[in-house]
Amino acid sequence: MCALAGCAAPAETDPVGATVARVGDGDTLDIREGRERVRLVQIDAPELGEGECYARQARDELERLARPGSRIELEADANLSDEDRFGRLLRYVLVGASNVNVELVRRGAATPYFLGGDEGRYADELLDAVAGARAERRGMWASCRVEWRPDRAVVTRPG
Repeated sequence: MCALAGCAAPAETDPVGATVARVGDGDTLDIREGRERVRLVQIDAPELGEGECYARQARDELERLARPGSRIELEADANLSDEDRFGRLLRYVLVGASNVNVELVRRGAATPYFLGGDEGRYADELLDAVAGARAERRGMWASCRVEWRPDRAVVTRPG
């Protein structure tokens, strides 16, 4: 058996079980297995360290969905990179039947982010989720001035 970062990307139909150690921000968490850091792929949340609007709330939403100590499934996307430039695993996070990446966008705590324009297998669900969050003014869409395009990181400022 190998540590998660040392393995080839799992097949997209084979999620890997993990335990949440801690939530770092609205789109990053640490897992106990191999002490890995996981960046939720295909989404972007406001940055905590940059004082962006809704950053703490986004982190809190991720923590509600993937509580420290809880079991999650990590799912790779064979059409996307396995790791980001910082060495973080790029994964969809699943809790039961829920795709946490999509749910964060649905709640207005994150936006779709298709780095380089590359869309993964949940791109349509992510775009539907952001359309609903914007239309219903959920999360950051109600609280902030949001600059967003699917191929760029989201920027939020106080409303």
